[in-house]
Amino acid sequence: MIEGIIIAIGAGLMLGLYALPEKFTKDFKFENTWGLFFMLTMFLVPIIASTFLIKDFSGVFAAVPTDILVKMAGASVLWGIGVMMWGKAINHIGLSLGFSLFIGTVILVGSVLPFVVEGLPEGNVFFTILGGIFVVLLGVLFNGQAGFTRELDEIAAGKNKKEKGSMVTGISIAVVGGLLATGFSYANAVGRPYIHEACQAAGNAEWITAVGVMFPIFISGGIVMAAYFAYQLTTKKAWGDFKTPNFAKNFWLILIMAVFHYAASALFAFAAFKLGEIGNTVGYAIFNTSCVATAIVSGIITKEWVDASSKAKNYLYLSLACMIFGIVIIAVGNGIA
Repeated sequence: MIEGIIIAIGAGLMLGLYALPEKFTKDFKFENTWGLFFMLTMFLVPIIASTFLIKDFSGVFAAVPTDILVKMAGASVLWGIGVMMWGKAINHIGLSLGFSLFIGTVILVGSVLPFVVEGLPEGNVFFTILGGIFVVLLGVLFNGQAGFTRELDEIAAGKNKKEKGSMVTGISIAVVGGLLATGFSYANAVGRPYIHEACQAAGNAEWITAVGVMFPIFISGGIVMAAYFAYQLTTKKAWGDFKTPNFAKNFWLILIMAVFHYAASALFAFAAFKLGEIGNTVGYAIFNTSCVATAIVSGIITKEWVDASSKAKNYLYLSLACMIFGIVIIAVGNGIA
């Protein structure tokens, strides 16, 4: 159990930090950076990792029932749409509130969803884990309040004059996007047992299952993201911005982001396996909570909150405390199981 928890926390740390290299890219618009990122992380990295690491790659997936692969692909497409909706929500309600609503929905629904697929555990286990998820969600809400308070402070100080769209529209998009993004959790829960059996039959190590699970999820979700950014690059007339002397440097920085993002997701899948019968629920909650907590700490370290009011910072610290305490409760629930 301890190994699975550590792996899940490590996966969350990687996901919380993967975007840092983006700060050092030059001459790229938002669409260039993230369009290239999704092409690398959704296609290049998983294709190379899967074909080189999985023994009898074609045989493994041929052994998985077609209806299971279809379910994984459909859920993964919804995940891709959800991620894109999150990006749109930020335009309406800002990063802090949009991130908190999106991740809060993902943690709540995505952690409970495996119970629908795999069945409910014993009552004491179920309610302990739900209690931990509730504490985590309090932390997410406090994080949103911290960001909202900081934005109000910046507006009052004249440092933030960006106009936001409709608050109701933004909140709706963030919540619906979060619901759709839980397709990742469903795809992992429904496909992992079959892919694990096929990988073991082909003589692969146990951890290779995580690589196998990520292949249909990333390829299917990547189709949506590739189409979205191709449209954005065309609309913003940003294709020409790839022609820059800094392209090689930018490419390697974005490739590092892509590898970290993919590795974080694969580690989550492996952690879910290590955590046992309710590993999907426990692993998903710890994984996403660690990601948010890491993002909070990195924001503090990089002085994003240096000008925030004490009220905003107190909400932030309270958020972090709730998330850590919630992870402990969820881990206890898994231990009882």
